[in-house]
Amino acid sequence: MGIVKRNIVVEKSFDFAVNIVGVCRSLERKREFVLARQLLKSGTSIGANVNEAIQGQSRADFIAKMNIALKEAQETEYWLKLLKETKTIEEQEYKELNDECQAIKKILSSIILSTRENNEKK
Repeated sequence: MGIVKRNIVVEKSFDFAVNIVGVCRSLERKREFVLARQLLKSGTSIGANVNEAIQGQSRADFIAKMNIALKEAQETEYWLKLLKETKTIEEQEYKELNDECQAIKKILSSIILSTRENNEKK
């Protein structure tokens, strides 16, 4: 069996999705169904799109899927801020989730930029 290479963005986006599921369960217990659903959709979609990108049919498909993942991360950032400002989640929980989201956004932006640059060189 060959060496398995770690993929940080896959790992981080999956771990983030797990955390989002936990938060959404908590929100549902508070009967915040609409906000929970919005956060669940965008927060778990990041990792799903990253995984789709890795299996992309072309470099352009890879970039497109990574861009979708980035947009989902930006949407998740919005829902988290809304939850914080409406005092639906605690400040500390917001900070931890937002920090994770920001880290994922930076990685995705870097991947997209470097892939585009490498694509232009060919």
